[in-house]
Amino acid sequence: MVPTADWSHRIVLTADPTSASLARDFVRQHLVAHRLAHLVDDVRLVASELATNAVAHAQTPFVVTLSTASRSLLLVIEDESTSLPVRTTPDAMDPGGRGLMIVELLSQEWGTRTDEQGLKSVWASFPKQRRGPRRRSVA
Repeated sequence: MVPTADWSHRIVLTADPTSASLARDFVRQHLVAHRLAHLVDDVRLVASELATNAVAHAQTPFVVTLSTASRSLLLVIEDESTSLPVRTTPDAMDPGGRGLMIVELLSQEWGTRTDEQGLKSVWASFPKQRRGPRRRSVA
């Protein structure tokens, strides 16, 4: 695989339920354009979860940034909320609460940052190189 040069793309989306779909499309478009199609499924799902959280919890416009540097791809969702996300244990009767678990499972690393105004961003990184098949442990 030929390495691609470092790049960055961003889009501003509204606090509307359709924005998660727009975030997924944005990710797919740029990953395919930069010959990183092998990352599309995982990064789209993480973008969808983080965009959904921004719409549901921050209820403000948000920025999706997708960029590469060296060997990593970075997805960042910045919104206008000062509240940090909380990873919860999902309840079998509640369909919510799984988003950050999905982010943790699919990304190499993830976390949050707060800027000087106290506004937050949630980020997830992914290795640009193809990974081998995921191993699932059976207990």
